[in-house]
Amino acid sequence: MNLKEHYNKLYQDSIHKIQSDSYQIDELIDSDNDNRFGITLLLRPDNFVKDKIQKLLSKIKLIEPNQYFYRDSDLHVTVMSIISCYNGFNFNKIGIEDYIETIKKSINGLNHFNIEFRGLTASSACLMVQGFLENNTLNQIRNNLRYNFKDTDLEQSIDKRYTIQTAHSTIFRLKGKFSNKEGFLEIVEEYKDFYFGTFTVDTLELVFNDWYQRKEYVKILHKFELK
Repeated sequence: MNLKEHYNKLYQDSIHKIQSDSYQIDELIDSDNDNRFGITLLLRPDNFVKDKIQKLLSKIKLIEPNQYFYRDSDLHVTVMSIISCYNGFNFNKIGIEDYIETIKKSINGLNHFNIEFRGLTASSACLMVQGFLENNTLNQIRNNLRYNFKDTDLEQSIDKRYTIQTAHSTIFRLKGKFSNKEGFLEIVEEYKDFYFGTFTVDTLELVFNDWYQRKEYVKILHKFELK
């Protein structure tokens, strides 16, 4: 996949939807009845990158204060959604050690790698920072996970929603109508090619999580080190 072309197409399609008021509002963000949970293998950007992201979000907050903004603690890149969030999932009902061993097998021998965060893309409901890969390591990890989990009888939903191929990080979600849509679009255009930084990925986390990866719900099940 050509990530640059993919991100750009997503950006153009989504900005058009926002301009035409065809965007989607996430009505579950503040719901006390949202019981969607799952387990995810993820990675996190470093503090330099997080600081750049928060400076952007601070600008957006000035004109769209009532939307949903990701905190430093919640920023992440999904390596693989092992069990996609669904109502009532409880990690105590599965054998976590078996998942840990399958993931260890999938990353065995693989080295740390870098991700460059540059520019923004969007969907009709959220804003994302674009991640670009320096080599094929992340894709190799994902393919190993697909192969190794398929070889088990463990509960999993890998690629059931979609086949993950990007390295983006969601930073903003719509939870209400825009109050200053034109101002929002101006900021997004300003940051369309902005360099947020490059960071080294040497640790992956297996977590129990809610849909938004909020720290008050996330439980780290295991950390994996890359060589």
